[in-house]
Amino acid sequence: MRHLGEAEPVRLTFPRLQPERERLRHLIVGSNEGVRSAIHTLHQLRYAEQAQWSPILTIPTSGILLTPEQGEVFSYLLRYRQLS
Repeated sequence: MRHLGEAEPVRLTFPRLQPERERLRHLIVGSNEGVRSAIHTLHQLRYAEQAQWSPILTIPTSGILLTPEQGEVFSYLLRYRQLS
């Protein structure tokens, strides 16, 4: 797990490398175990290879800053998982 500086929020930027394809950004926020479990589930569903995800990042107290491009929209899903 990577720890980031606490001075300012994490800035998530992704270059547009494939202009013929639409970029979708997926964020999974939760406990280390919960995030890893969700990534594993998406892999089992053949949606995304585990190696395609970024390293697990610790969210600094200053938060995360998302900067959408013109015309992008946002949808948020909140799910609860059973703790073992």
